[in-house]
Amino acid sequence: MIEKLFQSSRYLVLVAVLTSAVSSLILYLLSINVVGHMLLDLVEQIPSGPDGGKLVAVRLLKVLDLLFIAITFQIIAVSLFRIFITPMRVEDSAFLRALNVKSFHDLKITLLQVSMVILMILFLEQAVEAGGSLETLYFGIAVGLVTFSAVYACKALK
Repeated sequence: MIEKLFQSSRYLVLVAVLTSAVSSLILYLLSINVVGHMLLDLVEQIPSGPDGGKLVAVRLLKVLDLLFIAITFQIIAVSLFRIFITPMRVEDSAFLRALNVKSFHDLKITLLQVSMVILMILFLEQAVEAGGSLETLYFGIAVGLVTFSAVYACKALK
């Protein structure tokens, strides 16, 4: 009886799947909205100097960051669904095959790798916004340490 209860409790993962899928969709729509407004702003006032170009670059990096977070939520939703709700072989799912997600353990490694990319984008934003300041150096060191730790954790998990 308890085994049957545990077997059916896997459907509780649907809460996480639906939450992740809706979050991903919201972030995708938000990104489209932001890019649309950016295009309207660019049409109204084309940047004439390097500072204006930097501002556009920072805004685009922030959109890219938003998109990577949306992709992360999508990865979580699809992977959790495929791992817990309708288990299937990796070969049968193009999505899981591309990400090489065979288990929850592989999902954690993939999420660590995506997190590292997001951190690099955040550092790029900081570097473009603040330039070569001491604050950027400290932020770069912090990002480097976190990235080093994540790479070490990924290697230890494999």
